[in-house]
Amino acid sequence: MAHNNKIVAMLLAGGQGSRLGVLTKNIAKPAVPYGGNYRIIDFPLSNCVNSGIYTVGVLTQYQPLELNDYLGNGQPWDLDRQSGGIHILSPYEAIGGAEWYKGTANAIYQNVNFIEKYDPEYVVILSGDHIYKMNYAKMVDFHKKNNADCTIAVLEVPWEEASRFGILATDDDNKIYEFAEKPAEPKSNKASMGVYVFSWDKLKKYLIQDENTPGSSNDFGKNIIPTMLADGERMFAFPFKGYWKDVGTIDSLWEANLDIISPNVDLDLSDKSWRIYSRNPMAPPHYIGKNAVVENSSVSEGCEIEGSVDYSVISSNVTIEEDADVRYSVIMPGAVIKKGAKIYYSIIAEDAVIGENAKVGEIPELLEKPEEWGISVIGSNAKISDGGSVAPGVMIKSGEEV
Repeated sequence: MAHNNKIVAMLLAGGQGSRLGVLTKNIAKPAVPYGGNYRIIDFPLSNCVNSGIYTVGVLTQYQPLELNDYLGNGQPWDLDRQSGGIHILSPYEAIGGAEWYKGTANAIYQNVNFIEKYDPEYVVILSGDHIYKMNYAKMVDFHKKNNADCTIAVLEVPWEEASRFGILATDDDNKIYEFAEKPAEPKSNKASMGVYVFSWDKLKKYLIQDENTPGSSNDFGKNIIPTMLADGERMFAFPFKGYWKDVGTIDSLWEANLDIISPNVDLDLSDKSWRIYSRNPMAPPHYIGKNAVVENSSVSEGCEIEGSVDYSVISSNVTIEEDADVRYSVIMPGAVIKKGAKIYYSIIAEDAVIGENAKVGEIPELLEKPEEWGISVIGSNAKISDGGSVAPGVMIKSGEEV
């Protein structure tokens, strides 16, 4: 893919991810493990490189240490470059004291100097918490062709979910004439994916104006986009077809993991023409014991499995001892499931230990009251004692012993 010097990508990776509860207690949401071998941020980074965009600013804020370590110099994504490459942009102490990023627009505003250094024509704004494959270069071409000031990637969502998103109304040539952030009564089901292409000179003007507007939330969805629309700027919707998931909640993260083993889902992680790169854990090949039963599951390297696993995603370096039973679950790196333990419909975070004959979660059909069902979550480094039990939908905090 040719290197495109005219584009800078800015990846918003500062989210606290409070809806992911214990999973983001100690790490930023984009660093949460996904799909056995990946972290959520691997998707937008790989999309950038596959689209020929090699200058990427990653804006971090909340619990960035593990994310920064993971990104390193950008080498797994071919972003360790002399010109461009990956840059970690955390809020820094400017004149007049330190200032956290107040909103998505303020985060970009605080890094205007970084963008100016590359003198781009276009800036692509991305979010660090979505799972999808997308060619941003095609979106930039669409933006140029329409002589647009701002282009927003859109996806048609089920009507009943539309009020969770920024919703756009467009005319026949995809020109946006109305935008509503999380409307109670949506007029369309075209949802903003939080992927924007801006012509840099226009964006800069609006960022400065927004920063000087008292009472602004300094947010793209609430402020920048409605203001540009009200001013009659040329704004277009870029229709996206394909798999896209906002993994901002426990349920959606669990679903997105199990989607990789579902034959009915259009998310091919083995597609050689559009690789998703990640930092490899460098573990030996996995070992499956002679009495182990593994069905419909994804098992990463470094695992030792002696028990039974069905319809689950097992990350690297996980141990599942004999007679343990894991179903419909996501097991993150380094977790240990001891002898005879039962794990159903759960997410077990990194390095957690589930004791012998303990039980986490439940199969929904077996509950007397199915409405009490939910995904159980065990935080990183937590320990469930031998014979212990964690009910459906319960979260155990990182490091806690139960």
